Amino acid sequence: MDKEPKPHPKAPWPVKKGGIYLKIYKHSLSIAFAVLFLASFILHFYGSLKDYNEEQVMKNEKIVTVFQYMAESRFWFESFQNWQSEFLAVFSLVFLSIWLREKGSPESKPVDMPYNENS
Repeated sequence: MDKEPKPHPKAPWPVKKGGIYLKIYKHSLSIAFAVLFLASFILHFYGSLKDYNEEQVMKNEKIVTVFQYMAESRFWFESFQNWQSEFLAVFSLVFLSIWLREKGSPESKPVDMPYNENS
């Protein structure tokens, strides 16, 4: 269990400031990953919709709206293909680092540290 942060001279400024700044800072990594995920999903959606509609115009077919494209299997197929590889990479990094070690690496636990302890 993580201990509650205490302000000290070398602590990051949100810890020293406290209040809402500390509350946000305590979850800043999750917030950053959520924002990055949403931004990449939206950018992928925008690019994919634009590309799809350009193809529709070249075929002399109707362009689709945002909501119509969300119902298209093409968009979801592309999304799942992209995220499948990303999730596999993240899964590998996170879960393999629990059991496997790399001597001298700052990302790895020490070789003799038990699995259930944090470095």
